[in-house]
Amino acid sequence: MTVDVPHRPALDERRARVAVAVLFFTNGALFANLLPRFPQIKADLGIGNTAYGLAVAAFPAGAIAAGLAAGILVRRLGSARVAVAGTLLTGVGILAAGLADSVAMFAAALFLAGAMDSFTDVAQNAHGLRVQRRYGRSIINSFHAIWSIGAVTGGSMAAGAIALDLSLERHLAISAVVFAIAACVALRFCLPGPDTEQAVEPDAAGHEKRRTGRTAAGRRTTYVLAALVLIATAGTLVEDAGSSWATLYLSESLHAPVTLAAGGYIALVGAQFIGRIIGDRLVDRFGQRAVARAGGLIAAAGMGVALAVPTVPGTILGFAAAGFGVATLVPAAMLEADELPGLKPGSGLAIVSWLMRLGFLLSPPVVGLIADATSLRAGLLVVPLAGLLAFLLAGVLQARRR
Repeated sequence: MTVDVPHRPALDERRARVAVAVLFFTNGALFANLLPRFPQIKADLGIGNTAYGLAVAAFPAGAIAAGLAAGILVRRLGSARVAVAGTLLTGVGILAAGLADSVAMFAAALFLAGAMDSFTDVAQNAHGLRVQRRYGRSIINSFHAIWSIGAVTGGSMAAGAIALDLSLERHLAISAVVFAIAACVALRFCLPGPDTEQAVEPDAAGHEKRRTGRTAAGRRTTYVLAALVLIATAGTLVEDAGSSWATLYLSESLHAPVTLAAGGYIALVGAQFIGRIIGDRLVDRFGQRAVARAGGLIAAAGMGVALAVPTVPGTILGFAAAGFGVATLVPAAMLEADELPGLKPGSGLAIVSWLMRLGFLLSPPVVGLIADATSLRAGLLVVPLAGLLAFLLAGVLQARRR
């Protein structure tokens, strides 16, 4: 009789996990330091809403333009180096955006920051998945939860800088330097060597075998990759609906007071954070497939009921259900894409990360068009539909691993 003994991570593996967590934290905090400063930058540049909107769109445009190159850089330079270099250059781009004296320079700086952020995103997830394979259990969701903590920290830093009347240039310079130092220190504790480790899975006899990635990419690989892109996009659609429309829907459509109007977004982000904190344990116990299916149903049912019977408390709870339901979708899609056979290391992850960003870019105008044609309540139907899409496509994800 054989007994399964849980793998106890070695010291270098535990240090690597902390290092990756630092990279996720800095990535979330860097851009969040700039967001509360946007109104000041808009006023300083003296630009209207149209010019401002086009300039801000340069960040996701830069990410989409450069995203596919991330996989190549990871294979050539290593995920840890690319993640840290991307962090340093993202900080430079954000600082340049704060120093810009024209709308063209502002947009160019955001384009650079977005491109570098896309490199960091792919590389830190690739290294996080490499550490996860060493651990032998799911830990990727915890990294994404730490990213959320970093975003809250960055926003709080910016609010504190504004309250202290700290100049925009000094504030962003401090942010860039602090997180650059943190990323460089983290690099020392990342896993050494190339990103060549493969996932381990049981064969028909129950013995472990390694995915070699040598199988030629065929029709099934293409189908699975497309499904993973849609699963990740479903998660981003729900996130964007909360950040772009929740406050507006509660305040204008449901006439919620100002103190409650922000509750929808706060509930979504808070519930998503909780879902990611407990997500790894759920995945280890039930598998990615079951967790994604349950989450998709929770998001669809919660927000569906909230839209069918519109009330302020019900809508806030609906956004919370949506955030909790999609909490593990993006990490799950990235994990599966990174392990697809027939693709070069980092390629599947880069493709999912790249196309996923289209959800952030296209979601606001799509919901806006539906809202103008009918109502914002109808536009927000994208949330339960995204949950149903995740439920239907979750079959491409792994079941519980032995």
